[in-house]
This record gives sequence, C-alpha cells and structure tokens, in this order.
Amino acid sequence: MALVSVLARGFFLLSDQPLPMPAWAREALRVAPLAALVAVIAPELLMKDGALLGTWQDPRWPAALAGSLFYFWRRGILGCIVVGMTVFLFLKFALHW
Repeated sequence: MALVSVLARGFFLLSDQPLPMPAWAREALRVAPLAALVAVIAPELLMKDGALLGTWQDPRWPAALAGSLFYFWRRGILGCIVVGMTVFLFLKFALHW
C-alpha cells in the first residue's frame, strides 16, 4: 500500500522532461485554488445548521464584505482580518445579531 501511495504521489517527479499538458488543463489548475477557497468559504457564509440563512441579520456576511472591501482597498491580510472581525464582533455582541 505504501509503494502504491508513493508511486501515485511521486509520479510527476519521476520524469526529467516536463509532461505535456493541454491548455485547458493548465487553465483549470490555475483557478483551482480559488475554486477550492470559494467551496470552503461560501457554505460557511450562506448556511447555518445545514440550511440557507433565513434572515439578513447574520453577522458573517457583512463582516466578510467589510473585510473584502478593506482588502481590495489596501491589499493587507492582517487589516482584512481585523476589519472583518471588528464588524463581526460589533454586530454579534453590540447589536445581538
């Protein structure tokens, strides 16, 4: 089992020459990290307890929007996290959303 796992994972490292890859596959691999990130984050923002949000008063999506806007404005990850969490905590504890 270990040999099969090593061969499957190291298959691309065995060759000295780059493997030919179609353009569509290169394009798909280029956007794969973004697709994976959206697949993880979108359900967390839009669902609660396995169902779509039933109210607009949920602090997660305004916090994500505020963090995203800050990131596009300043391009700083730390600031994005601080702004998003500040909005989230304000809505959660001050406004009891």
